[in-house]
This record gives sequence, C-alpha cells and structure tokens, in this order.
Amino acid sequence: MTVFNFSAGPAVLPEPVLRKAQSELLNYRGSHQSVLELSHRSALFEAILDDATSLVRELLEVPLDYDVLFLQGGATLQFSMLPLNLATTHRVDFIDTGGWSQKAIADAAPYASTRIIASSRDDHYRSIPAGPFTSDADYLHVTWNNTLEGTTFQEAPRVNVPLVADFSSSILSEPIDVNAFDVIYAGAQKNLGAAGMTLVIIKKSLVEQTPSALGSYLRYDVHAKHHSLYNTPPTYSIYLTKLVLEWIKQEGGLQTITARNRAQAASLYDALDHSNLFSNQVAHTDRSLMNIPFSTGQQALDDAFIAYAERHGLVNLQGHRSVGGMRASLYNAMPTTGVEALLSVLRKFEQGER
Repeated sequence: MTVFNFSAGPAVLPEPVLRKAQSELLNYRGSHQSVLELSHRSALFEAILDDATSLVRELLEVPLDYDVLFLQGGATLQFSMLPLNLATTHRVDFIDTGGWSQKAIADAAPYASTRIIASSRDDHYRSIPAGPFTSDADYLHVTWNNTLEGTTFQEAPRVNVPLVADFSSSILSEPIDVNAFDVIYAGAQKNLGAAGMTLVIIKKSLVEQTPSALGSYLRYDVHAKHHSLYNTPPTYSIYLTKLVLEWIKQEGGLQTITARNRAQAASLYDALDHSNLFSNQVAHTDRSLMNIPFSTGQQALDDAFIAYAERHGLVNLQGHRSVGGMRASLYNAMPTTGVEALLSVLRKFEQGER
C-alpha cells in the first residue's frame, strides 16, 4: 500500500532525494566513507556546504549583503539568539499570530522587554492582523506561516525597524522578497530536509552589531566568520538540504514548485468549502498553502476520520494537540497523487463509508 505522509514535521521528503541519499550512504563520491562519517573539515564536506549555500542564494535570490548560515537548535534556539544578538536597547515587538509566536515571545522575554503590537487572538488565530504596523523596537518579529493554525502573511509588514521572520513551515514554498526582511530563519524539517539544521539568512550589517558578551555559539558573527563551520555542524542534515535544494532546481525552481503548491492547496480548500461535513475556519485571504486544518466539529467523528484515513494509507493527519481536528501539511515534497488520495477519502467518508 502506498502511504502519504501529511505530518507537519518532520515531514515528507522527495523520493528522489531519499534514493540519492541511500545510494551515497555507504560510499560518498568514491571516498569509501559514508556521508555520515565525513569530517566537517574535509574538502568533500566543504563542497557540500558550499553547494548548499550557493543553492539557497540562487533559489531565494539572496542579495550579497546577507549571510547564509546553517545552525543547530531548530527555530526554537533562534527565539533566544535573536534578542541576544539584536536587542541592543532590549526592546522587541511582535505580531502575535498563534502558538509559535507565543513561544518566540516567551523565549525573548528574559532578554528584552517584549510588546505585542497586533494580535489575532480574539478570533482564535483564524486570521492575520491587518496593518499598518508601527514599531520603534530593536526589531519586529513575525511568524510568517502558522503551522498550527493554518494562516500565513501575504505581504511583509512595512516598518522602520529590522524585520525578523520565522519561515520554518513555508520556506521555499513560494518566492520571498528577501530584501523586505533583515532576518529570515527556518527549521529544516519541513521543506528543507531533515531535522537538526536551521537556516538563517541575516543582513551583514546586523551581524556586525553582535554584542561581545555572548557565548561563542550564540554569536551570529562567529558563525558568519567561520562560514557555519565554527564547530561541528549538523553535517548530514546539511547534506540532505543540499539534495532537496538540487531537487527543487531540477523540478524547475520556485516557479514550478509554487504553481504546484497553489494548485494542490486550492483543490483541498475547494473540497472543504463545498463539504457538508468538513470545514476550514481560516479567513480566506490568510489561508496557508502549507498547513490546512479542518474538522467535522465533533471529536468522535474527527477520530473516526483519522482512523479511516490511516487504513487508506494517509498518515499523520491529526491536528496539533492544542487545536484538535485534522491538519494536512502539503509541503513541497507532497505529490499531487497524495492530495488526490486525500480528496477521495474525504468524499467517501462524507458519503458514509467507514
């Protein structure tokens, strides 16, 4: 039976990437070493890192005045690293759009005075707050795509302070105007590769402002100076990210990826909008392409659907424990056949098949 994985992360990877990784696992490029064994100081791994960096710059059109870093600790470590490095007057503003925004706010609080300048809490995070926004803090932080709630920003807030964005669940799903941001960061385990690596794209001018009274690993300038090789990096995660980036390029780049993502999301939203059983409560203008929550409105019926879907090879459709219901994550590697299978299961379940 074919299994389609709708997990929010760690998430589905492209099959060609997995096959390539499998073929190189025991003997990478004739070295008779596994990729897992390569020294991070070796020419072989430095080539992997250079290729990954170049592909990020190419696919996202990253300007030369930004550093591209591959770090560890997930997006969660960035919640603390950001205020430690950037909050020079110890003031940080946030737009609160859900669970991951709240975690970022909580982790910044020990290092800076945090202020929420806009929030969609009152409508249960089913929308993105409308601008314009005003900030005079050291930076404004946004969670671009909200994995739990299924919402996303459509355009970058325009403010007169550095703009920092968590793109963990939507990086490389569609084009980004990198120039509109001062820092973009993303955990790898959704659209970039395997868990264990975090991509950070940061303006060089901000890197140069790193305070001196920080431990070495927490300093952006240290990582930039050493080209992400200050200590042993997550070598295999970086290697898998390189393979994913190569796959995106081979697929036709972001133009092809974006068109497919939009078509797949549109087909699922259309089915939910026309269903008499399932619904999606997110404001239409703010709907995510990557994470689509839905529900019957009845816990027992939701549980029955999840079990039914699993019997038909559709796994990890449970909604986040804080939200409930179901959630289909349609990351770049989700094939159209997987979305079609989900549409079929939704239709049959609604017609009474159990």
